[in-house]
Amino acid sequence: MQKAIYPGSFDPVTNGHVDIIQRAAAMVDELVVGVLINSSKKPLFSMEERVAMLKEVTKDISNVTVKSFEGLLIDFAREEDAKIIIRGLRAVSDYEFELQLAQSNKAVYPAVDTVFLVTSSKYSFLSSSIVRDIAKYGGDNSKFVPDCIDKKLKLIYKTKENQYE
Repeated sequence: MQKAIYPGSFDPVTNGHVDIIQRAAAMVDELVVGVLINSSKKPLFSMEERVAMLKEVTKDISNVTVKSFEGLLIDFAREEDAKIIIRGLRAVSDYEFELQLAQSNKAVYPAVDTVFLVTSSKYSFLSSSIVRDIAKYGGDNSKFVPDCIDKKLKLIYKTKENQYE
């Protein structure tokens, strides 16, 4: 059985992430979307919210599960008995960083391989930080995130604006 992990912070999940999830799920028997708890960052959404949002947008993909993890990805891969790590590449600059991570992971856990999926061109510029900035300034994210995420972003930034009134 081929089991893969697609890790990330997903703060928030974008259509680019969903595209990678759908394509990766079609390649493996089981795909675990691993939501990283990164203590050095202050996320917009809590861990529970990010996991819930991912469960919502992947509910129709039968071989996808969503789990949170803290610490090293490679330890999470071992715990899950996953032999494949999925990473999305938007640009050449992503490749250099991701290659170093892939090689480090392979050195620590030789049973794991990293598979790079090139992001669909319509999402090649898209990142969670861009989505957050667009939402922060009242822009239209409807082409960049699933509807349920767009609604949550609008609610959060409307609430934040109201805090200053």
